[in-house]
Amino acid sequence: MAEIKWITNEFELGDFGMGGAYIKRGGYITQTRTLAESFLRERNISWIKRAGVTKIEEGKVHFETLDGTAGEETFDFAMLIPSFTGHGIKAFAKDGSDMTDKIFAPNGFMKVDADYTPKPFEQWSAEDWPSTYQNPDYGNIFAAGIAFAPPHAISKPMTTANGMKAFPAPPRTGMPSGVTGKVIAQNIADWVKTGKPLMKHKASMAKMGAACIVSAGYGMMNGAAATMTVYPIVQDWEKYPEFGRDISYTIGEAGLAGHWLKWFMHYMFLHKAKGYPFWWLLPE
Repeated sequence: MAEIKWITNEFELGDFGMGGAYIKRGGYITQTRTLAESFLRERNISWIKRAGVTKIEEGKVHFETLDGTAGEETFDFAMLIPSFTGHGIKAFAKDGSDMTDKIFAPNGFMKVDADYTPKPFEQWSAEDWPSTYQNPDYGNIFAAGIAFAPPHAISKPMTTANGMKAFPAPPRTGMPSGVTGKVIAQNIADWVKTGKPLMKHKASMAKMGAACIVSAGYGMMNGAAATMTVYPIVQDWEKYPEFGRDISYTIGEAGLAGHWLKWFMHYMFLHKAKGYPFWWLLPE
């Protein structure tokens, strides 16, 4: 009953902030671009890719594409997903001096055990990513989930002809947040019990898998969802030179079964969050 248009800073649909993925689907290997485009086409959703929003007015959105072309779209209702940033917390030493830059990255996220050395895209490595999420200068400070500062994006950085950055940020919500939070809690518990910061529990996003289910319609018989798993989240081209990820565990499907799984997952999440019997058996 409505015309829907998706404006995205992805270079191609299906980038998902992780440089896209090759997935095993129906016995063959395809790209997430194919999955994403077909999913939107089936629902009559059009798109504008490689674009960054520059301005919002009443009923009108302005954007710029990578080639520098300015465009605009009118709307009756719009939802904008802004760039992720930290909370803007300030940090001060005992003497009152400002040490915010020592603890937080310029985007406001907390620095952890990652390699923040500026590097060109071609030199990015899976080893750049943190594994314990512990601040290197203050060992009693940790940052889980979206709170930690990534060493860099996963998708290739893109800049428009006029100098505006237009590429998606790394996904750190959902499953990665749950896993990193658990690892931090386990390391703190060990520290309390032994009196030593052993940090034996690790969970790098370059060695961690994740599953995602995107709802696209409700109903036990006519609902739909896109289900996808990737392993690892951050590509490791040295370990997996052909596809960047283990193709055996990087799969994607769309349909009614995904809706049932999403519906079931909501109840599992509530069960775990409320600490009901055997909650610890449920994965993040």
